[in-house]
Amino acid sequence: MTRNTGRSYKQFAVLLLFTLLLGRPALATVSASVDRSEVALGDTLVLTLSASEDDENLQGVDTSHLAADFEVLSRNMRSSMSLINGVQTQSRELRMEIAPRRGGTLTIPPFSVGGSRTQAIRIQVDERPQVDPGGEVVLFDAEVDSDEVYVQGQLLLTLRIQQSINLEREGISELELEGAFVVPLEQKSYQRRMNGRLWLVREVRFAIFPEHSGTLTIPAQQFSARESAGRRSLFDPGPRGRMLRRSTEALNIEVRPKPLDYPAADWLPARSLQVEEEWSQNPQELRVGESVTRTIRIRGEGLQGAQLPPTLFPKTDGLKLYPDQPQIEDREIAGGLQGVRRDSVAIIPTEAGTITLPAIEIPWWDSTTDSLRTAVIPAQTLKISAAAGNLAPAGGQLDSVPATSPAAATGNTVDPGASALPWQLLALFCAVGWALTVFLAWRRGRRGAGHLEDPVGQSESLDARKAYRNLTAACTSGAAAPARKAIIAWADALVDEGRVTSLNEVKALFADSGLNSALEGLEASLFGSAAGGWNGAELKAAAERLRKNWPGRSAGKANRPEFALYPAD
Repeated sequence: MTRNTGRSYKQFAVLLLFTLLLGRPALATVSASVDRSEVALGDTLVLTLSASEDDENLQGVDTSHLAADFEVLSRNMRSSMSLINGVQTQSRELRMEIAPRRGGTLTIPPFSVGGSRTQAIRIQVDERPQVDPGGEVVLFDAEVDSDEVYVQGQLLLTLRIQQSINLEREGISELELEGAFVVPLEQKSYQRRMNGRLWLVREVRFAIFPEHSGTLTIPAQQFSARESAGRRSLFDPGPRGRMLRRSTEALNIEVRPKPLDYPAADWLPARSLQVEEEWSQNPQELRVGESVTRTIRIRGEGLQGAQLPPTLFPKTDGLKLYPDQPQIEDREIAGGLQGVRRDSVAIIPTEAGTITLPAIEIPWWDSTTDSLRTAVIPAQTLKISAAAGNLAPAGGQLDSVPATSPAAATGNTVDPGASALPWQLLALFCAVGWALTVFLAWRRGRRGAGHLEDPVGQSESLDARKAYRNLTAACTSGAAAPARKAIIAWADALVDEGRVTSLNEVKALFADSGLNSALEGLEASLFGSAAGGWNGAELKAAAERLRKNWPGRSAGKANRPEFALYPAD
């Protein structure tokens, strides 16, 4: 009877493990956001309340405190469900179209939903739109948020269509910029009243990241549409409205190089940058052998997620560190893009005592104040307690429990056949999956054995070969920016762990003086005061040499601790 009780404990432990793997409930959080923070009197904007779970109170949220400064024109609910890394989340949104009642600086007050409270939002309302339509019925213009920007910094371009009549067959010319990376943003639409006339306004926005210093020219953009007109009959196939065409002026933007006094770190021109940490449990209550997860989160406004540097967790005596795969994403906010990067590491203390974790410092350039700043997580000291007493019997036997266990005390028994059947089926499923994996690996090995004409290519993954081809093509054509992306992608594919995200990490991976010299020339061409004229022959030659030697190098993936998923003790 005690053996059956021990088996039930094992079944409960396995069931608990499966529950943790399948997901965990998300904490309810509520946030408020707007699609624009600067509007004109007579414009409308969209206010969105978002809840991280299906909260019934969101539909009945009190909006009466908005009435003093804003008029609520419409409201509607949206809901969505997502499954990320085994974690299921539900979210609901209440979207409200509102219009300011007066000019000046207005405040959208906080909303209280359940136990959560949103932040207040400031809105700048101009007295009147800075546009005189005259006799026009369609206006088309382009504007940028700044006349100058740092290399790799964000520039916002807005193409604005204003119409007081109905249009159809609308089209805008495709934005093509040489020497810049363009990210289309979500289109926005709202209503505007000018000179007693109601206008529909649509904004097409782009986040532009220049890759060279100098002058960036945004060419004139074209808009075409046909005025809507009713058909004379069902047999009248063609539109009868007049064709309208509008064009913007070309814009010239000064792209400033990286400042000479910027430290030897990743170049981060941002409007704001925050770094914060999160622990899965109180780090001051750790014991030897227990595991805790530390997560470092970096948010950069005006940056892409791929631009944010990785957080390196140095080897520390008394701790075992197991880094996880980073999570990188881009979020769209009112000010353009916000890059987010999360780096997590599982920490297991191996000895009791006091252990100090070093400070994390990330220098960045504040493009608003034009100054160098540093985001810091201070150093902290952990006090590790000794391991708790082992409650298991000597020898680690878990099949028996004391006679005073609940099952023994009540005299309940477990039917062996009934309780073991589900687990026997699970074991059979795992065995079949294991056998199928072995067969596929054997078949893949036989298939690879028949293609020995390219030993270098056989040692690389498909992603590595593709990235290498992109690298050689960029070097041959003298394209510096694509070459930079390709060398990082190639190095990242070689280590196959998604941890190479900068040229500094490429240098650390290969530790080759010839490659370092070629990469310094590449950086000088991209970020120096004089752009253009880059010759990729040196980088191409270094890559070819390293590719041939990579499978047999002693400094390869298996022997480089900084790229190991599970560092040695």
